[in-house]
Amino acid sequence: MQRIIIYTVVAVMTFLCQKMEAQATKDSLDLHLRHRKIEVLKKQREQVLKTEKDGLKQKVQQIIDQENAGEISKESAQELKKLAAEKAAQNIANITAIIDNKIALIERGEDYDDLNGSYFTLGLGQRYDSNGSRLLGIEYKANIDKPKDPDRKTRADIVLAFGLNQAFIDGVSFNDSPYKVGGSRFFELGWQWKTRLLGKNSDLRFVYGVSYQSNGLKPTNNQYFVKEGDNTTLDVYEGNLDKSKFRLDNLVIPLYLEFSPYKNRVREGFVSRYRNTFVLGVGGYAGLNLSARQKLKFNDESNHSKEKIKDNYNTNNVVYGLGFYIGKGDTSLYVKYDLNTIFKDPNLDQHNVSLGLRFEL
Repeated sequence: MQRIIIYTVVAVMTFLCQKMEAQATKDSLDLHLRHRKIEVLKKQREQVLKTEKDGLKQKVQQIIDQENAGEISKESAQELKKLAAEKAAQNIANITAIIDNKIALIERGEDYDDLNGSYFTLGLGQRYDSNGSRLLGIEYKANIDKPKDPDRKTRADIVLAFGLNQAFIDGVSFNDSPYKVGGSRFFELGWQWKTRLLGKNSDLRFVYGVSYQSNGLKPTNNQYFVKEGDNTTLDVYEGNLDKSKFRLDNLVIPLYLEFSPYKNRVREGFVSRYRNTFVLGVGGYAGLNLSARQKLKFNDESNHSKEKIKDNYNTNNVVYGLGFYIGKGDTSLYVKYDLNTIFKDPNLDQHNVSLGLRFEL
């Protein structure tokens, strides 16, 4: 019984010591973070002073240049210098007052999170060791000294699009198309940049990048493509053709003008993009045809096999077309149309057209 009491007391004391040590470590870490925040704010205050003083010097020099050029009188120059100095002093007083108030809040131990930056941690064991680091885990802390840009001029996105594919054929109505409407599909994957045009408040952007496009056509009525010299035509397979699919792979450079009310907002010190708005893009693309191939699946008494045939099938090497998308935020309805014909002369003119959904990731 005495041993049980002793072991219990030792266990309780050990637990209490660990809790006290963990709390002390956390308090030490919190103190370190507060000091770090204060250092950042002081640097911001110094930068404000430097920026305003440099701006005042430039403004005064402009006034002197105007006076020397005879554009303004000496009295007007003195008055303008005085007004510029007063404005700079007011800016410094107002901004530094805000920063000083933030420092005062932190020094009093108030929670102030707009300088924390992004933070990710994963680990096991006690939360912090004696150095303030996570035990047995991974920890990432963003650079809190790096200024946040609330109004980036250019941003980058991954573009993913997919949907239905078809071909407009010269002299053939859409209802008489030899290609399956539901079975013919397209896929696009690319990387794009968006650069704002006409100033900070403009809703117009230039969209450019690089994309891989795959356009598929599935012939109907047991047909498949046959190449004979310069001619590429659809022929009927004598047996049972379970699957017939023709695919074109292209590498293109898309170029669009996009309209959308786009703005950034700063919330709790982090810059978040407000993208849940109407978007409209009009433009086109140009590039190269990487490959053309046909996939056939036979299923008859004499032939149960698959065959993949890679050939140029007299397709055009250069591809170019028009594109259009309209939607909300990162999701849009997407249409693209190849101005080039799928096959070279003397083949019948056929233009690839696609309709689907477009996502920016």
